[in-house]
Amino acid sequence: MGVRRKRKDRILANQQTSRIENGHLKRSERSRRDARLKDLVQKGKLPFTPPVLSWLSAELDKPGRLITQADVDKYLKS
Repeated sequence: MGVRRKRKDRILANQQTSRIENGHLKRSERSRRDARLKDLVQKGKLPFTPPVLSWLSAELDKPGRLITQADVDKYLKS
């Protein structure tokens, strides 16, 4: 094998290691973000800020413009 192949193999191995390590960090960050945004939703009423509405849209699987306060209340009870 040539030098380029060895370098490419090393790069690919490092990328795989980074992906695994970063995945664990992202999982814990996602759980913290979910808790923080759910708390904001519990405290507030529509209209929410764009980041909160985007997260809520993903949670409810519904476009943000179609989310009603009844949908939010139903989500918080479940």
